[in-house]
Amino acid sequence: MENNQKLKLLYLMQILMEQTDETHSITMPEIISTLKAYGITAERKSIYSDMEHLRAYGLDIVGEKEDKTYYYHIGNRRFELAELKLLVDSVQAAKFITEKKSHELIRKIESLASRHEAAQLQRQVYVAGRTKTDNEGIYYNVDQIHQAIGSNVQITFHYFRWDENKQQVLRKSGVRYQVSPWALSWDDENYYLIAYDAEDEIIKHYRVDKMLHIELTRERRQGGHHFKEFDMAVYARKMFGMFSGEEEYVKLECANRMAGVIIDRFGKNVSMIKKNDLHFTVNIKVAVSRQFLAWVISLGEEARIVGPEHVVEQVREEIDRLIRQYRK
Repeated sequence: MENNQKLKLLYLMQILMEQTDETHSITMPEIISTLKAYGITAERKSIYSDMEHLRAYGLDIVGEKEDKTYYYHIGNRRFELAELKLLVDSVQAAKFITEKKSHELIRKIESLASRHEAAQLQRQVYVAGRTKTDNEGIYYNVDQIHQAIGSNVQITFHYFRWDENKQQVLRKSGVRYQVSPWALSWDDENYYLIAYDAEDEIIKHYRVDKMLHIELTRERRQGGHHFKEFDMAVYARKMFGMFSGEEEYVKLECANRMAGVIIDRFGKNVSMIKKNDLHFTVNIKVAVSRQFLAWVISLGEEARIVGPEHVVEQVREEIDRLIRQYRK
């Protein structure tokens, strides 16, 4: 019992944090009763003193009088409910977080809110049925990559793909990849390692959830000169669905109503040149891949590639391929 009394201040903070928020309050008798359930006896005077200590600590305890009764609740919290909802949405949307880990993380996020607000967060949870990785080792992978970046060393790993039998098949016949890790990027709901491949002398990216058996080497990282002015946002904009291709400037002709689509994809700094009252042109630097061509085609008649000619020819070849593939 004596030890419980020493914990009175902590239990009081827990009660206020868990049971109150801006729309839910607690009275002094309710506080005393709840403390008693924890095996702690307390008088009003000592609780008033404890509240002042907690306020001095930084806890925003609000006391409001209604009729003849005082009601207490936590005002400002470290995270607002809207911010916690954003965190929950991010966990739900991330393909690289397994379903099991998603539920664990969301429960931890809920602990940052009152139980009443946590119930609102729980109603938002739609993890089941979403496309999620089943690689529980991704958390270890991320930790290993951060450790390698911090230690300025290269890593080796196996990289796999899925076959038609839903089995993992190692790429390069099981030969380990060796790269210099420089950054991690979240794109298209997946986690990617951005690294320098010294053998090919280019920057490459790898799905972190498809990496296995990561090991740190003693060799120092290479390719630092490529990353001195590296802009992750620019890199991600060039890679459609994070599929690589030959980087070059491509000229698009778009209907004016497509302006928002272009800005959403390439940013407000993209230069759009008026062609006539109905259309504009834009030059964008992209990795020309089948995914990029499909993106332009998906915009329908209101956007088309007009240059360079060899990229236009790639579009024609892709259209011919689709006709052959789907012709009855």
